[in-house]
Amino acid sequence: MEAVTDYGSREFYEGLLLSMIEPLKGRFSPGKARLQLGAETAGYGNRIAGMEGFSRLLWGLVPYWAGGGEDVSLLPVYLEGLASGTNPDAPEYWGDLHDKDQRMVEMAAIAFGLLMIPEKLWEPLAEHSRTHLAVWLGQINLYSLAENNWQYFNVITNLALKHVGSPYSNERMEEAMAKYESFYLGNGWYSDGLRPQKDYYISFAIHFYCLLYAKFMEEEDPVRSALFKARAKEFAGTFIYWFDDEGKALPFGRSMTYRFAQAAFWSMSAMLELDVLPPGVLKGLIGRHMEQWLRQPIYDNGGVLSIGYAYPNLNMSEGYNASGSPYWAFKTFALLALPAEHEFWKVKSEPLPKLEKQMVIPECNMLINRRGYDVTALTAGQYPVLQLTHAAEKYAKFAYSTRFGFSCPRSYCQLHEAGTDSMLAFSVHNMIYVRRGCLEFSVTETEVYSKWSPVEGIEVETWLIPTAKGHIRRHIITSQLECTAYDCGFAYPDLPGETRSHAGGTLAVVTDSNGRSTAASETGKAMVITSAPNTNLIFPTTIIPAIEYRIPKGRIRVETRIETDFADVKIRTGSGNGYEICS
Repeated sequence: MEAVTDYGSREFYEGLLLSMIEPLKGRFSPGKARLQLGAETAGYGNRIAGMEGFSRLLWGLVPYWAGGGEDVSLLPVYLEGLASGTNPDAPEYWGDLHDKDQRMVEMAAIAFGLLMIPEKLWEPLAEHSRTHLAVWLGQINLYSLAENNWQYFNVITNLALKHVGSPYSNERMEEAMAKYESFYLGNGWYSDGLRPQKDYYISFAIHFYCLLYAKFMEEEDPVRSALFKARAKEFAGTFIYWFDDEGKALPFGRSMTYRFAQAAFWSMSAMLELDVLPPGVLKGLIGRHMEQWLRQPIYDNGGVLSIGYAYPNLNMSEGYNASGSPYWAFKTFALLALPAEHEFWKVKSEPLPKLEKQMVIPECNMLINRRGYDVTALTAGQYPVLQLTHAAEKYAKFAYSTRFGFSCPRSYCQLHEAGTDSMLAFSVHNMIYVRRGCLEFSVTETEVYSKWSPVEGIEVETWLIPTAKGHIRRHIITSQLECTAYDCGFAYPDLPGETRSHAGGTLAVVTDSNGRSTAASETGKAMVITSAPNTNLIFPTTIIPAIEYRIPKGRIRVETRIETDFADVKIRTGSGNGYEICS
């Protein structure tokens, strides 16, 4: 879809939102309570997925209407859908809740609407419909929520009920707030529950909801509101390192299909007029982020946001990704709540401030290395208590890059299908094994250390050391087995007629007119891996430079140098089959 080129104007964001919603208007159910966008499903089934699709558009529509957006063509649809979805006697009733129910997640967007624009989404409802809606939302107080970012769905929902004068539970709100406080790590960072994950949920969930709380509770709860704002500012100081000069965000962790929700924290900061960054810098960061996303083929042929990242890709999805799930990205439209006359729309977009070339963020186990249009995070890994789909690939690779993304496996039976970029992969018992957890680790300003075991009988100590053009990996491998290990570099785009690869001696090279990626060692054997298609999040076809090591029984020390060189230009995926250079 084409959009206007002024990525800093309100007109751009309004036009983009409306253009993204237009193809969806004819897909609402007869009672308007469901929006079914595809045949694929999630673990909670298509009935709830339809409710999810209905709800998630509100993340964009609510700030649009709150800021004075004039297109109200969907307002009657939403009023009808809220009435029929919460009426127990209606055919499209959303149903009664149970513990850890997906519908609790989707309540948050509806609560957002009741908080921001009750005059549009609450007051026009008939009295009995308001009662039905309040009773349905109030069910969240009867059941348990997941012990992570979900806790704030309880807070926001009860806050909305309070805001419109309906029964709510202050006790449940306080319980949830206490749990959130237990997640706090310092330096503005939380964990996503009492577990090791520190990913985008910290920005587009935890901080997003805390700031929403601060907006509506500043007078009644000034201490906590001020605390949330202060933490957001502190968080911004290191979260900015996850974004490169082009606006690309670091692909890392789960829920990558939410795409430009990566910038939702910045947008909510703009909405609250927080001084996390100078207004021009904040505006430029959000605008560049949206610009680079709009150059990717993220829609299907019906104009619906697909499940995937830089292109449609179910391989990298989670079991909770349904056809409407990607519209979580609409959280980034929060800045539309600023009216047209607001100063934010008048300031000039500015580039990022000068940032350190290296930055350690111990709270998320990362050592960040910045090089213009690429940010690379060297990481000790984060290991979910629950093994999500492709958890090792999403959290435990040695390096994550805004330029090269990361890959997810199609199987662990063959090396080219195993998505082993930025991993040390062991071929044992006709299977591929990689780092899935750490026995111990440390992250300092100069290196990342981890001790880990890919499979019984093998133990590895790894040091990751940043260099001017990449990083060095030093491994001490203690093995009871004779096997083969592959130390793999970044997944480089494989373009027909463009990309060249060579493996000679101890140097593996993948190159094209835009740059090159290499893996080198003094002791191993160079090779290149032609990955199975649709394994990488950014490029549909890739080649990985790698070093093959023969691992004997006993103890061996190996060292691999990973480097990338590229022109000082912006590289994007373009059509999804390749990428273009933009000056």
